[in-house]
Amino acid sequence: MAIERLVEPTMAENDKEEERIEISLRPVTFREYIGQEHLKNNLKLAINAVKKRSDGSTLDHVLLYGPPGLGKTTMAGVIAHELGTNLRVTSGPAIERAGDLASILTNLKDGDVLFIDEIHRLRRVVEEILYSAMEDYKLDIVIGKGPAARSVRLDLPHFTVIGATTRTGSLAGPLRDRFGIIHRLEYYKEPEIEQIINRTAKILNTEIHPEATQLLATRSRLTPRIANRLFKRVRDYADVNGDGIIDHQTAKKSLELMEIDALGLDPADRNMLQLMYDNYGDRPVGLTTIAALTGDETTTIEDFYEPYLLQLGLLARTPKGRLVTEKGRKHLQSIQNKI
Repeated sequence: MAIERLVEPTMAENDKEEERIEISLRPVTFREYIGQEHLKNNLKLAINAVKKRSDGSTLDHVLLYGPPGLGKTTMAGVIAHELGTNLRVTSGPAIERAGDLASILTNLKDGDVLFIDEIHRLRRVVEEILYSAMEDYKLDIVIGKGPAARSVRLDLPHFTVIGATTRTGSLAGPLRDRFGIIHRLEYYKEPEIEQIINRTAKILNTEIHPEATQLLATRSRLTPRIANRLFKRVRDYADVNGDGIIDHQTAKKSLELMEIDALGLDPADRNMLQLMYDNYGDRPVGLTTIAALTGDETTTIEDFYEPYLLQLGLLARTPKGRLVTEKGRKHLQSIQNKI
């Protein structure tokens, strides 16, 4: 059974309360959306151009990629709001059959935005139907079976697909080529994370001191979703063990209780680095070997462990495998010295 990590950049499955709170915290306009300035400027230009035209054209299909938790779903909602259109949300794994996609597409209206999360996980048969829908706004369906089967082409409303993925390499070339706007969401800067935490505190009517905001920002892995999750846990601690006000001492004690260290690493991160170093020292380690050491899947390590550890320079990727860097070894040593 997988252990829920507070620094997991994805939302916990079936956690309706977390989903409800996250939705309430999502910005709906570019003005409210903090960070990703380059992406916002490019999208503003494209959206304003579409609005100025009177030929009924729609925004080019948009592909957003990057590590989880950086705001791809939120950005899709902002785009739809700025366009003044409806947003339809689905995901690659949820569209199991071609008929599922046909049902979604035929219920869209002109100008609507269709957001497909984890678009790299679309089934091949579904993906092939999406090609003509995105390019020609036509839906090719087969009616009947065997010799009596016949193909029917239906006209679709002009719509915009926004795809989100953490793995662009797993996206089929023909599908990727149909996106006119492709952007990567980058990790946030600490001052931007501080702004997000302060915004969350204001929405949730919680007083937080600047020193506590800064402390949370340094341990949020440069990821808004994790920042909001840690804030909620610290707020719980402040409500139970204090007067509900989050000061530096309250935030520090709460983070110590959660075992989140000064770099935002949790026990699972440190365990992986420690196992790699204890068993292989300065030698590179293969991905499957790391998975065997930690008991995690290789995709989990690639998607959820590696990006941030690489960003910090604690882990390095070489042609022969992964290895713990000198900076990583020093961090592990500093943790051991505190214990």
